Amino acid sequence: MAVLSATLPRPALSKRPLSRRLLRVALGILIGYLALWAAGAGGILGLSLLARAETPAPAGTRAVQGVNHFQPVDSDGHLWRGSAPSPAGYRALEGMGVTTVVDLRAERMSAAELAEPGDAGLNVVRLPIRDGQTPSPKQVQRFLDVVSTASGPVFVHCGAGVGRTGAMAAAYLVNTGEESPSTAVRRNLAVGPPSIEQIYYGLNLSPAEAEQPPLPVVIVSRLVDAPRRIMSYF
Repeated sequence: MAVLSATLPRPALSKRPLSRRLLRVALGILIGYLALWAAGAGGILGLSLLARAETPAPAGTRAVQGVNHFQPVDSDGHLWRGSAPSPAGYRALEGMGVTTVVDLRAERMSAAELAEPGDAGLNVVRLPIRDGQTPSPKQVQRFLDVVSTASGPVFVHCGAGVGRTGAMAAAYLVNTGEESPSTAVRRNLAVGPPSIEQIYYGLNLSPAEAEQPPLPVVIVSRLVDAPRRIMSYF
């Protein structure tokens, strides 16, 4: 019997416990991410709503056909901000005396879309920044040079006219001494919710530098911002 029992095949080990452990780990990661996303996105949205309720729109803010979130950045009406204009929006800007458009979008665009500002008689400068991210010091300096040398009013935009536009507008306001970093960020939040790294960037601006946020801030920001960016492709 001892010899017989020794030669019998052993039953295969069940893989179910390992599968369950992996499922628990995956579920824990998912729950942790959802908690991070809810806290981050919900917190930024709450700050945006609070800033909108407590921060009056700058003088000169008005509705413009084909442009959302249209409002002045500086006090003398030389720099304006908003969303990516439609063809009618570009024509409206030209009719208002705008001479130069600064496009911050890094998205792929058709030849027809790229030609729209020129078709309306506007000069265009492209400083591509990925959605949710912040301008480099070189891009900020280029932007400052464009605004200071433009022959007429300048209009800056990204896609929605919120995050990237707000980051560049904040860099301009702090560099020119028109606003403090906290006030510039509050103005941006009143327009709409930016990303965490864009908020951090704005709060740490100074007239002497415009540095990128540190890696931990960037990682958290892009994790929180991932669902919105994914949805933007659909």
